[in-house]
Amino acid sequence: MIRRALLISSALVVGALLGACSDNAGKPAGNAGAAQQAAPVGVITLKKDNFPITTILPGRAETFQTADIRPQVSGLIREIAFKEGGEIKKGDLLYQIEDAPYIAAVEQAKAAISKAEASVPSAESNLERYQRLVGSGATQIEFETAKTTLLQAKAEVESTKAALSAAQIDLDHTRIIAPFDGVIDQTVYNVGNVVSANQSTALTTIRQLDPIYISLTESSTNLLKLRDAMTAGNIKGADNVPFHLILEDGKEYNQQGKLDMSKQVVSETTGTFIIRVLFPNPDRIVLPGMYVRATVELGAEAGYALPQLATSRDANGRLTAQFVSADGKVETRAFENSSPSNNSWLVTEGIKDGDQLIVSGLQSITSGMPVKPVPMKINDNGVVVPAEQPAAGDGGKPAAK
Repeated sequence: MIRRALLISSALVVGALLGACSDNAGKPAGNAGAAQQAAPVGVITLKKDNFPITTILPGRAETFQTADIRPQVSGLIREIAFKEGGEIKKGDLLYQIEDAPYIAAVEQAKAAISKAEASVPSAESNLERYQRLVGSGATQIEFETAKTTLLQAKAEVESTKAALSAAQIDLDHTRIIAPFDGVIDQTVYNVGNVVSANQSTALTTIRQLDPIYISLTESSTNLLKLRDAMTAGNIKGADNVPFHLILEDGKEYNQQGKLDMSKQVVSETTGTFIIRVLFPNPDRIVLPGMYVRATVELGAEAGYALPQLATSRDANGRLTAQFVSADGKVETRAFENSSPSNNSWLVTEGIKDGDQLIVSGLQSITSGMPVKPVPMKINDNGVVVPAEQPAAGDGGKPAAK
């Protein structure tokens, strides 16, 4: 009896639950029935304008000049006059080699000159005497001998003078001086070490860092674009191509570079060639070996600038961006053609004046989703800020992509 009562009771409970489910089947559940709320997103309003066409090239900094300092005379190092790792000026004393033997050689050469010069007047007098006696007692052979003796005396004077110049040069080389302004490495030799003339091991190395070279790797495709821009008159010759440098920390260098030279052969393996650009470097901000990027302006074109932080690439490599459609929903647009323009992509088709580009809140939206546009702008530091907030002195956070 008890078991039968439990079975009947369970059946009634299941029936009641099924009835409740049946009653609720036609009713929408809580939030599912409510309209999807529009998510706020930051937007900027686009307007057609002329923007620079640029390309970004990777590169590495190289010294303008490098000199390995070696002695030109042998001797003992008596003095080291520079601070290791410091800046030096052209003509500054670097090393002083013991000069006493070279001073003695100079004095000896001077004495040899005096001795040689002393024999010249006697030879001249002897020649004049034989010249008067020619035909009256002196033979022609004696006259010619006197002439030769005078010439030899004068030649001896010139020889001793040359020896003095060589001795003076060696004496001057005991003072090793800086060939140009630059930064000097540590010294390999110390005071008391003996060095040899033209030895293979350098005493130290000097590097000139102002100006400084940037060696950029450029593709042959961009080379053709550069030439086309020059042919079209957008760029007035290679000397006028402006180069701007982006440092390793992402900041733009405050000096403008100038094209110095480029290799005229394209690599068969990589399809690239090297461009060398000269940048002023008065504050030694750029150091040899640094990896940098250079922005090159190839002209200007009318279109719409889409900030890179608001764009991406699809599986086919096309540029894509999110816009607010006329009915307030997210609209994804793809662009077949785009050109780099500083920190933006320049697009000429598929956009009209007044279109709203989504620049923040991109992670939380999908195509077709209703959104609420909030006017924004991008300041000089590339940070998305409210449109009413001044760009200068902004402490905002970069927009989410």
